[in-house]
Amino acid sequence: MEGPLSLDRFIESALEEDIGSGDVTTNAIVSADLRGRAEIIAKKPCVISGIDVAIRVFKYLDPEVTVSVYYRDGDEVTEGSVICTLVGYVRGLLGAERVALNLLQHLSGIATLTRCFVRRIEEAFQEDGISGVKCQILDTRKTTPLLRSLEKKAVRDGGGKNHRFGLFDGVLIKENHIVAAGGSIKEAIRRVRSSVHHLLKVEVEVESIDQLREAIEAGADAVLLDNFPPDELKKAVALCRGLIPCEISGGVSLENVKFLAKLGADFISTGAITHSAPAVDMSMRLREIFSRTLEGGR
Repeated sequence: MEGPLSLDRFIESALEEDIGSGDVTTNAIVSADLRGRAEIIAKKPCVISGIDVAIRVFKYLDPEVTVSVYYRDGDEVTEGSVICTLVGYVRGLLGAERVALNLLQHLSGIATLTRCFVRRIEEAFQEDGISGVKCQILDTRKTTPLLRSLEKKAVRDGGGKNHRFGLFDGVLIKENHIVAAGGSIKEAIRRVRSSVHHLLKVEVEVESIDQLREAIEAGADAVLLDNFPPDELKKAVALCRGLIPCEISGGVSLENVKFLAKLGADFISTGAITHSAPAVDMSMRLREIFSRTLEGGR
């Protein structure tokens, strides 16, 4: 979802899905010229992501809405923190509320879970008395359709790094590609090298030590160790050390990520930070209703 035009189209569709022919409850209770002040509140500790997107939702329905933002993307907030204050037409505030909060809660959930993984990896190196982090947490393409750019930004807000964005900007030879190349990693790499431009690095997903050796001998630029048993994983990382960048993937969790980081891999990738991150509980509260003639009594 690159560029403001694409984001606006997405917001328009999301609001249309929710509002449809009109917010029958709000329109029956709230006059069109009534204005008010509302706050968005974090009901749980979290890492914020998506605040600018949420504001764009409110501005789509009410271009005159004014917003005071107290926390930015990447900030950690405590339970009860007021993330921002909005002043505008009450119909617009209530009409945009659910779409804005859904996005903010979802993206903040991704940032929060990512930060948890990052912290676990930092702890792993601190426990071993190593300064600096030698392993990075990566996302995958396991994202919500049409939300990938927002979700990948949320990963960055949480302190993680992005893997390739899509099928077009990075080579990753996977199991089915190897099957399609006659079962040969060497042949799959040869076909890629003869087709893509020289600036694209070639990563190969391998599932055994034998495949790992074949990928290295065939000239892969990086390898992804997929679902290796722990003992085999130790051998595989040791084989890669100083020779080729390696990435661990498959079955990664908060419970085992410290162990995986200590093995010495360069990267650990997990789809969980995008597809399984729980949404952060947030709410919008209307705090003040203004006079239709003198806003706030002024």
